Amino acid sequence: MVDQALGHTIGKRPGGSVAPNMADYDQARARFSWAAAREELAGLPGGGVNIAHEAVDRHLGGPLAGTPALRLLGKRGDVRELTYAQLGQETDRFANVLRVLGVRRGERVFVLAGRIPELYVAALGTLKHGSVFSPLFSAFGPEPIEQRLRLGDARVLVTTPALYSRKVAQLRDRLPELAHVLLVGDEQEIAGIPGVEDFRGLMRSVDDSCEIAATAAEDVALLHFTSGTTGMPKGAVHVHEAAVAHRATGRIVLDLHERDVFWCTADPGWVTGTSYGIIAPLTLGVTSIVDEAEFDADRWYRILQDERVTVWYTAPTALRMLMRIGAEVAREYDLSALRFIASVGEPLNPEVVEWGREAFGMPVHDNWWQTETGGIMIANYRSMDVRPGSMGRPLPGIEAAVARRDANGRAVLRGDGSLELVESPEEQGELVLRPGWPSMFRGYLGEQARYQRCFAGGWYLTGDLVRRDADGYFWFVGRGDDVIKSAGHLIGPFEVESALLAHPAVAEAGVIGKPDPVAGEVVKAFVALKPGHEPDEELRRELLGFARQRLGAAVAPREIEIVSSVPRNRSGKIMRRLLKARELGLPEGDISTLEGGS
Repeated sequence: MVDQALGHTIGKRPGGSVAPNMADYDQARARFSWAAAREELAGLPGGGVNIAHEAVDRHLGGPLAGTPALRLLGKRGDVRELTYAQLGQETDRFANVLRVLGVRRGERVFVLAGRIPELYVAALGTLKHGSVFSPLFSAFGPEPIEQRLRLGDARVLVTTPALYSRKVAQLRDRLPELAHVLLVGDEQEIAGIPGVEDFRGLMRSVDDSCEIAATAAEDVALLHFTSGTTGMPKGAVHVHEAAVAHRATGRIVLDLHERDVFWCTADPGWVTGTSYGIIAPLTLGVTSIVDEAEFDADRWYRILQDERVTVWYTAPTALRMLMRIGAEVAREYDLSALRFIASVGEPLNPEVVEWGREAFGMPVHDNWWQTETGGIMIANYRSMDVRPGSMGRPLPGIEAAVARRDANGRAVLRGDGSLELVESPEEQGELVLRPGWPSMFRGYLGEQARYQRCFAGGWYLTGDLVRRDADGYFWFVGRGDDVIKSAGHLIGPFEVESALLAHPAVAEAGVIGKPDPVAGEVVKAFVALKPGHEPDEELRRELLGFARQRLGAAVAPREIEIVSSVPRNRSGKIMRRLLKARELGLPEGDISTLEGGS
């Protein structure tokens, strides 16, 4: 054992369980430095940093070369494995395809696809070539696809014949910069589509070795688009040095060990699907499970059982769906290999955390981060007790604080230009982070002024409202623009939703502020019921009383509407702005990221 606090080796506890990578949080914070974390990267032979080299090529000269990097499960039961050596060859081929096509360093390569092998090959091959990788949700409609391709000056798009015909073909005339569309699919089908090229045919035509571009730590590597409450999508720019944070958080937060079997269920169009579906596990020599199919409870439990998954990173939506069918179903499967479960996307209600203990024999560990942070910032760690409902404590190397906000919702600046921070426990304010971690976004593409507004007084303003308890655990209150102001009270939707979810009839809950001439806003809740419960007036009144009893009159909903489902985006976040728009008869805006969208 080299360093028990930071866990630089793999250890075993009595009984054969793997010891946590981070054994002692306080020691780890005291000893950690990003400079030391950078030293754990392999680095390019001639100097510099390249994410794909850290994820793939660093392993090729050692015993991991023959280890499966990706185990890809097809929709129809077919299984394909790519060892690290094979992934190295395939990603080299794609880098050579880009070279043959005349794509230059820094130009953007987009992928619009589900969880198919070619997505992972294209992502890493793009980085090897020195170009910029940008994923798109396969559920996007034509309009959000066009927006992102245009804003990102897309040079290359990798997609499938079906997605191209349904969503992209109609856009080509409006995207003159899009020089190459590479389709993954049947050769004969592709031959009948004008203006496209055959991905697999191009891959067969080039060598399986290349020289990785000599990228520097600050060279742009990734472009992730994130939707704001209003306005056009924002293109968050990330650099190759982000690999430092991806690798460190994979070790410290997800507790990944070499040769683990890891399953990140995130959609590849979401930042989690890149940071933790591709980069973090591969940099640590892990075998990643990739399931092409969509959610199905029995299939998911069978994957956890049959693939002997050791670490599982999933979304709150999926956990709630599994929770709906009961913990007893989970106990029908042999999940003895599983040692750690984490979740991200929307704060985990305490009931889901505790349900994990009942169903899996361990709690679900929530963590918090954003597209802009590029990696996990605050988390519940394996070696620490989980406080159900809490985001956890900041990652070693991350300084987090709570900033006071004024009546207009802006962080308060002192006369000397510094932020006014909240010192007393439990007081609400805006979560702020001290800049400087490696995966922090370096800008919004083409929007420097918008980027600058994200910073004040030497801090990054997250826009999320939180409170911090006396022990340093952070608790999510809500997005700054979601917080309800009712009769002088600031009410976080998440608190109300959590209370409603504690009722045995409630499967989902979403809460908004509804304008009121006296109180300013009143709380309105939308709830979806578990099977076997009737959506009648008696139950609605029961829920009102239940919430009032748990929350008090000042915080409890004044109105409850029973609905068939609560809208969420594909990362699991409740789309409260959509609930509010529907309630007030306002335009719904972009709903392309809505779960089940097309």
